[in-house]
Amino acid sequence: MDRKTIEKNRRIQMKTLFAKLNSLVPQQKEAIVLPDQLEQAAIYIEQLQARIKKLKERKEYFLGIAKIDGTMNAVDLEPLQIEIRHVDLALMVVLVGRLDSQCMFYKSIRVAEEEGAQVVNASSAVVGDKIYHIIHAEVTDAIQGFQASRISERLKMLVQEFIHSRQIKTSPLAE
Repeated sequence: MDRKTIEKNRRIQMKTLFAKLNSLVPQQKEAIVLPDQLEQAAIYIEQLQARIKKLKERKEYFLGIAKIDGTMNAVDLEPLQIEIRHVDLALMVVLVGRLDSQCMFYKSIRVAEEEGAQVVNASSAVVGDKIYHIIHAEVTDAIQGFQASRISERLKMLVQEFIHSRQIKTSPLAE
């Protein structure tokens, strides 16, 4: 093949690759030139990488896993961890603990209901030696912010009592 044909094929291949790259990037309303398309693709790739990093960190948080010396090792600092989120009328409680913390799931549901929240969904999942409890509830009171914060405080106190009771049982002084 002569040099002219080789160059023509190379340009066609590059044009095809640029078109494919441009099709993967969210489209703008107006047509843009090739250098701007490449710049937008680079920015979009950086945004995706940042999102992936954030999602991985979130996954590690929820799975109770930390990176130590480049390896994945389970962190078991607390026998039970709690996260409570409330937005408007919705309340979500996430409990992460050891397998022996099953009773906290039922106690947490009872606390939410005692404080006037309506439990919409409650589920548990076992992953390795950890158990994950998720409770979704609706705050029914007219002053939902106060009620949700009262539920949060009671749940946090309940978790602290559980942790304290476990520490006393496992302490060498308790024997």
